[in-house]
Amino acid sequence: MDFGCHDKDSGEVECYLEIPNPDSVGCIERFATFLSFLLVIITFPFSLFECFKVVQEFERAVIFRLGRLRKGGARGPGLFFVLPCIDTYRKVDLRTVSFNVPPQEVLTRDSVTVAVDAVVYYRIKEPLNAVVRVADYSASTRLLAATTLRNVLGMRDLAQLLSDREAISRLMQSSLDEATEPWGVEVERVEIKDVRLPVQLQRAMAAEAEADREARAKIIAAEGEIKASRALREASLVMVDNPMALQLRYLQSLNTISAEKNSTIIFPFPLDFLRTFIGGPGPSSQQPIQHV
Repeated sequence: MDFGCHDKDSGEVECYLEIPNPDSVGCIERFATFLSFLLVIITFPFSLFECFKVVQEFERAVIFRLGRLRKGGARGPGLFFVLPCIDTYRKVDLRTVSFNVPPQEVLTRDSVTVAVDAVVYYRIKEPLNAVVRVADYSASTRLLAATTLRNVLGMRDLAQLLSDREAISRLMQSSLDEATEPWGVEVERVEIKDVRLPVQLQRAMAAEAEADREARAKIIAAEGEIKASRALREASLVMVDNPMALQLRYLQSLNTISAEKNSTIIFPFPLDFLRTFIGGPGPSSQQPIQHV
């Protein structure tokens, strides 16, 4: 860094500050690099075991030389070269990682306390950002997921929480993905596993559902009675117009009773038919009284 001032022709004083390029390599760094190469040459071929490293297809290596990030981005997959004593590297796994969000006690918008847990799936999209911009991307993502879960569920009612799980999952995914993008982390999926309600609330909801089912059952039974009464009315009108229909209905009832394998069958008889055996002729067969 260099600082200085000089006079202009107009009489004004101009000051300047020169800052060196941070990407430039200093003399000490060049000397350390030279010594490292010299060490590799002296210990050849044994130094090859320390200089050549391998990363898998699903991994990338971020290399630092004397604390500075090397140009060229992340190395891999395959073989790469590092200098002993001055180069350090860190492997980053690019595969999708899943973790469980611990159950969170959440107070919904309608003042109901519930315990909700979820599963988050993420992967490393930018290995350089995951290593340089955040100390521990895994722990940071886990803490952020727990906080986001509480914030998102706190803006929903209990009914929405139980019925709109997919919408809540998508909202959590978009919020987490936006927050973790500077870290090089991409959130692929968020799933809500379980929503645990208090025992008293479960009993109240069960009683409410049972009462609702009983009310619907009574309504359906009443509608059935109305339809049955209308059908009976229409049937009675048909039987009045045709007396043989009543006899056929009587025979059909006897057939139904006999199919049930009952030991007792009751035969209804008209009262006018029995009067001939009990009390003589009916009132219609009596002779009219003649008066003298």
